[in-house]
Amino acid sequence: MMLPAALHDALTAPASLTVALSGGIDSLTLSAAAAIARGADGVTLCHAVSPAVPAAATTRVHDFATARGLTLKLVQSGEFDDPSYRANPVNRCYFCKVNLYGTLSRMGDVVAAGTNTDDLSDYRPGLIAADEHKVIHPFVAADMAKSDVRALARALGLGDLADLPAAPCLASRIQTGLRVEPEELQTIDRVETLLRGELGNITLRCRRLHGGWEIALEGAVFDALTADRRAALHDLARGAIGGDLPVTVQAYKQGSTFVHV
Repeated sequence: MMLPAALHDALTAPASLTVALSGGIDSLTLSAAAAIARGADGVTLCHAVSPAVPAAATTRVHDFATARGLTLKLVQSGEFDDPSYRANPVNRCYFCKVNLYGTLSRMGDVVAAGTNTDDLSDYRPGLIAADEHKVIHPFVAADMAKSDVRALARALGLGDLADLPAAPCLASRIQTGLRVEPEELQTIDRVETLLRGELGNITLRCRRLHGGWEIALEGAVFDALTADRRAALHDLARGAIGGDLPVTVQAYKQGSTFVHV
């Protein structure tokens, strides 16, 4: 299919291109578009394997690349060796992306990320790291918002992937100031996988807060639950989390683990 001209130009301008592929809809769509613009041999996909990346995202990336015959490289970006990242400050995402983009940039290609114009209105310290490493944002260059990316995903035949809920890294579920621990990230991934098995592929978060754990469910889904069903989901999550900290089940609100300090 024909890509939007500005997107095609942004993807074909570099002599060589690596797409930072997280497994979310933005980077998946960007990868598919890059393969059309440059040919399957003209783009490399790189996926960071990390405790902060959901296992389902890594599986999705493997399946996506294999089905399309695209080159996929798995990298260890090293953020868990960075004490600034592990301390989980308000700009934790900056330290994550510094490590990721530094690793990818050293491979020699221009690096592209799936940033869209909606992302520019949010607090995204990772974009500072992207600027420092000269990462390009083809969707921004093409003036494409999230809805445009989803529409393109459907046009490119990505099927159900076009409706994937937004799913930032697992470390985003750890409230600012709490140390990022791989064991807690594993717990978060386990609980979210378990709850999606019960509720389907909805927006949900298992969050580690200073006072305990919060299960945040998509508002319409939460409102439709009976008291007994909420209690059953609470008990399911409680059993998967373990320990003695309290667990609550609430309606999802974006950014509730984010605390300015």
